[in-house]
Amino acid sequence: MKYADIIIDISHERLDKTFEYIVPDELENQVAEGVQVVIPFGQGNRAITGYVVGLHDKPEFDVTRLKPIARVMRDSIAIESQLISLAAFLKRNYGSTMNQALKTVIPIKKKENEKLKKEISLNISLEQAKIELTELLTKKNHAVGKERLLKELLDVDVLDWELATKKLQVPSGNIRDLEKRGIIRVESVRTFRNPHMNKDAVRKNIVLNDEQEAAAERIKADIDTGRRKTYLIHGVTGSGKTEVYMDVMEHVINMGQQVIVLIPEIALTYQTVMRFYSRFGDKVSILNSRMSPGERFDQFERAKSGDISIMVGPRSALFTPFANLGLIIIDEEHEPSYKSEVIPRYHARETAVYRAQLSGATVILGSATPSLEAYSRAQSGEYELITLNSRAMGQDMATVEIVDLRQELKQGNRSMLSHRLLELMADRLSKKQQIMLFLNRRGLMGFVSCRACGKVLKCPHCDVVLHLHKDGTMKCHYCGFTTRAVKTCPSCGSKYIGSFKAGTQRLEEMVKEAFPSARVLRMDADTTKGKDGHEEILSAFAAHEADVLIGTQMIVKGHDFANVTLVGIVAADISLNESDYHSGERTFQLLTQAVGRAGRGSEPGIAVIQTYQPENYAVVTSAAQDYSGFYQQEIAYRGLLGYPPCSHILGIQVSSENERDAVAQADILAGLIRKVDPQVIIMGPQDAYIGKLKDVFRRVIYVKDQDYDRLVKIKDSIDSFLLEQKQYRNTTTWFDFDPINTL
Repeated sequence: MKYADIIIDISHERLDKTFEYIVPDELENQVAEGVQVVIPFGQGNRAITGYVVGLHDKPEFDVTRLKPIARVMRDSIAIESQLISLAAFLKRNYGSTMNQALKTVIPIKKKENEKLKKEISLNISLEQAKIELTELLTKKNHAVGKERLLKELLDVDVLDWELATKKLQVPSGNIRDLEKRGIIRVESVRTFRNPHMNKDAVRKNIVLNDEQEAAAERIKADIDTGRRKTYLIHGVTGSGKTEVYMDVMEHVINMGQQVIVLIPEIALTYQTVMRFYSRFGDKVSILNSRMSPGERFDQFERAKSGDISIMVGPRSALFTPFANLGLIIIDEEHEPSYKSEVIPRYHARETAVYRAQLSGATVILGSATPSLEAYSRAQSGEYELITLNSRAMGQDMATVEIVDLRQELKQGNRSMLSHRLLELMADRLSKKQQIMLFLNRRGLMGFVSCRACGKVLKCPHCDVVLHLHKDGTMKCHYCGFTTRAVKTCPSCGSKYIGSFKAGTQRLEEMVKEAFPSARVLRMDADTTKGKDGHEEILSAFAAHEADVLIGTQMIVKGHDFANVTLVGIVAADISLNESDYHSGERTFQLLTQAVGRAGRGSEPGIAVIQTYQPENYAVVTSAAQDYSGFYQQEIAYRGLLGYPPCSHILGIQVSSENERDAVAQADILAGLIRKVDPQVIIMGPQDAYIGKLKDVFRRVIYVKDQDYDRLVKIKDSIDSFLLEQKQYRNTTTWFDFDPINTL
C-alpha cells in the first residue's frame, strides 16, 4: 500500500499544507509526483482537486482516518518531481502558497484539443493502383479528380488532405468514393501547432572571431569535464554574444541535451528566434503570452516528447519540461521583466541557477549592461566573468554627443528635438540612412524638475525622487516623507519647474512637421496590440519601408539594423528620475543599449543624448560606454544606503477593502518583525505607491538586512502568525524580496 502527500488545489494561505491520502491499488500505476488527482475533502467529502507532491510506503497518520484518492485527473499534465522541487524553492525563497508556486512551474494545467490532420495513402499495391488508373482512363467521362489523386499517390506514399483538395483540386466526394471502394485509406493523425514556421530558413555557418571563440571554448571545455557553472558574458553592444550562445548550444545539443533560452520581451522574439531557427531549424520552438492555449499546449508536448531541443521565450519558458536539460541562457539578463510581478515574485536569474543545480545544467547570463546583482557575483567569484570588448565585425562604437536641454531652453527651443538632433536627422535622411528615436519613458512620469538648472527634488532621507500627487503633495514611497509641491526651484529660483511629460505620439507629430517627406513608424503599447504587432513593425523597418522608427524601450533592446546610423535619446531624464533606487542603473542600461543600436553596419554611427542633467554619472558613463566606471559609482551608492546587492530588502504589502483593517494589520506585522528580529532595519508601515487601487487599501513595510536568509525567517514567522491569527481575516498579505518596482 502506498500513501500520497497531496496539496489542495486552492490558493489560500490556510490550506497551504499537505494532506495524506491512501493510494488505491487500482491507481498505483497512475499516481506519481506531480499528478493532479481528485480527492474527498472535508466532513462532507466534497470532491476537489490537488497535486501529489510526495509518495511513501509508511503512513504518518492513523490509517483508519485516511481517505483514498478518488481518481486521477484524465486531462491533467504530469510534471516532473524536479519541477515540484522548483516550486518548493519558489515558495521558500519568494513567499507564496505551495499551490501558487505549483501553478507557476506548471506551464499548462489542462490539455487542449489535439490538432488533427487527414492523410491519404494507397490501400492497395502499386501494381493494383496502376491497373485501377488504366481502367479509369479508358472511361470516356471519368472523374479527373480521381485521375489526379491516383497519379500523385503513385509518386508519394502519403498525401495531405488539404494539398489534395486545394492544390490538386480533387473533390472530397472523389476521395470518399475511392475510400469506400478500398482503393485508398484516409487517416487522421495528430499534428503539432508550430507558432513559428519558416521552411525557407537556411543554416548559416558563422565563423567566430578570436574573442568569441575563446569565450565559447572556455565554456565548452568546462562542460566536457563535468564542471557546471554560471557564466556572465559581459559584451559590448554588437559584440556577438548570440553567436557564442549558439556555438555552446550546438555543443550541448550534440551531447543529446536540451536548451532553454530566455529573452526579456516579446518584441525580441522575431529577430531572436529567426537567428536560432536559421541555425537549428525545427529543433527550435517558442513560448510567449500571445500564443493561443493550443499552441502553448503543443509546445509543452513537443518538449516532453523530445520533438524539440531548444525553447525560446520569456521567463515562463524557464519551466519547460525538458527531461535532459543541459543549458539555460538568459539574454539581456539585466532586464526587469525577468522578475515576476505576480505571486510568487520570483527572479528568473536565481530560479534558473537553482533549476540548473537540480538538472546538472550550465547557466549563461549575457548583457552589455549587467545588473549590479550579477556583476557583483561575478566580481566575488560566484559567477565566472567572460568579457567581449569589441564588436563582432570590428566596427567602431557609435560616437556619442550629449545635448544640454537647459541650454536649448535658454535659446528658446521648447521642442522635444534639439537643434543638433534635427541637424543630424536632416543629414541622415538626405543620405537614405535610417534613424531611431528613443523616448526614455518608463512608469509614471510624476517627478518634479527644474528646466533651468536641472535640479530634481528628492527625498532627504532616501535619496530617491519625490513623486508628485494630484493633491499637490510630493511623497517618497520608501519612507513616507511628504511635502507640498513647490512652484519655484529651491536651487536657482526659476519658475520653470514642474512634472515632466512626453509621449511618442507627440514626438511622431514633431518629426512629421519637421520632415514631411520622411516615412515614420511608431512602436509603443498602442501600435503593438495585435498578435504580430511587434513583428510587423520591426520587419517593415528592417525592409527599409520607413526612415524613422520612434518608440519606447522596446525599440532599443537587442535589435540589429545595419542601416541605422543615428539614434536620438529624446529625454534621458525620465527614467533617471524615477522614484526608485534603481533609476540610475536603469538609465545607464537603457542609454547604453540605445547608443549601441547605431553604426552596426558598414557606416559609422552617432548617438545624441538629450538631458537636463548632463553631468549625472549615469549619463556620462553611458555616453562613454564605460560600464566599469558606472558600476564603481553605483555600487558605492548602494552600499552607502543599504540597497541591493549590498543588502537585501523584503517588501511586505497588506491590503484590504477596509482601510482601518489594512492599517491595523500592517502595524501588527511591523510589531511582530521588531519582536522576532530587532536588529533588522524597518521602514514603514506607510501607504503603498498606489495607496488605493480598485477600492482596496494598501500598506507596505520594507525590511532591510544583509542576510537574505534572515529575511526569509521573518517571512516564515509572518506566515506562521497569519495561519493562527483570527483577527483581520479580510486582509491579504504578500511578500516581494528585493523588489524591482516600488510597492
